[in-house]
Amino acid sequence: MNNPKHRRDFLRQMALYTMGAGMLPSVLAACNGGSSEKTAKDSTTTATLPGASETKPLFFKISLAEWSFHQALFSNKMSHLDFPLKAKKDFGIEAVEYVNQFFKDKANDRAYLADLKKRCSDNGVHSVLIMCDGEGDMGDQDPKKRLKAVENHYKWVEAAEYLGCHAIRVNAAGEGKAEDVAKAVVESLGKLAEFGNAHNINVIVENHGGNSSNGKWLSSVMKAVNRPNCGTLPDFGNFCLNRTKPEDNTPEAWAKTKCLEEYDRYEGVTELMPFAKGVSAKTHDFDINGNCIETDYHKMMKIVKDAGYTGHVGIEYEGAQLSEDEGVRKTLALLKKVGAELS
Repeated sequence: MNNPKHRRDFLRQMALYTMGAGMLPSVLAACNGGSSEKTAKDSTTTATLPGASETKPLFFKISLAEWSFHQALFSNKMSHLDFPLKAKKDFGIEAVEYVNQFFKDKANDRAYLADLKKRCSDNGVHSVLIMCDGEGDMGDQDPKKRLKAVENHYKWVEAAEYLGCHAIRVNAAGEGKAEDVAKAVVESLGKLAEFGNAHNINVIVENHGGNSSNGKWLSSVMKAVNRPNCGTLPDFGNFCLNRTKPEDNTPEAWAKTKCLEEYDRYEGVTELMPFAKGVSAKTHDFDINGNCIETDYHKMMKIVKDAGYTGHVGIEYEGAQLSEDEGVRKTLALLKKVGAELS
């Protein structure tokens, strides 16, 4: 999720954050997406191993993250309202994860949301969550700005409830010492989770650069918040703690930035899974056998399974070598193959 023009908050975090520094086990039934999430029947809940004659149920459900099509969406080759049908028609995926940037001014537009909801209903598609960016830093050291950031998310909580989602995804953003940011984020998440609870909506935090990409730091934040409707969205690929600064704010400049310090992704996901209410299956490149180059999916999905997670795993293709459609297809095939092996 690193388009510089449209995810400037995330990118700014990756450039400015420093490594933060923990975690207690929690009751899995209260923390993972398998218990608190509204459920739906997905067509991607079974898979067949090569050479096998029978299909077997997967231990998780598959959803599709809208960010997988950010290029098509930003270039207006695809509209936000087209996304649910595309997920179902082109990939057989019946659960979708929205990105607020693609309907930024529509959170309070009930007619627009009703149209989106009807398109989902008409095509048997379930809305899972809304990924929220650009609403302010939850870890801002200025109390007024921090409160404003929390309140800015209220409309997305209400939109998520109306669409039938189980959660909104927020960022643990903030500048300053890791411990100070953590304290501010804990306060903000507590307030937002309280509001979310009144609407039956979970508030989940993704490892999204900087402090939040430190598994120990984010898991300690979850422990401190200690609310049943506040959890994590472990992303397999977002573990960059520190990144080079771009020459300017153009997409080309941001594409040339490099990660200077990275947290171990397997350790990070292991630390975040006890609090997980969603999982993001990030992919960039694939080898000739269809395996993800940057992440060992068998190892990663075993971590997910061992945590007792049975909720949605959202496909999020972010590569440049394949078309967005082909990247999604390869990620879907990989998830089903590995899922069948582990289920």
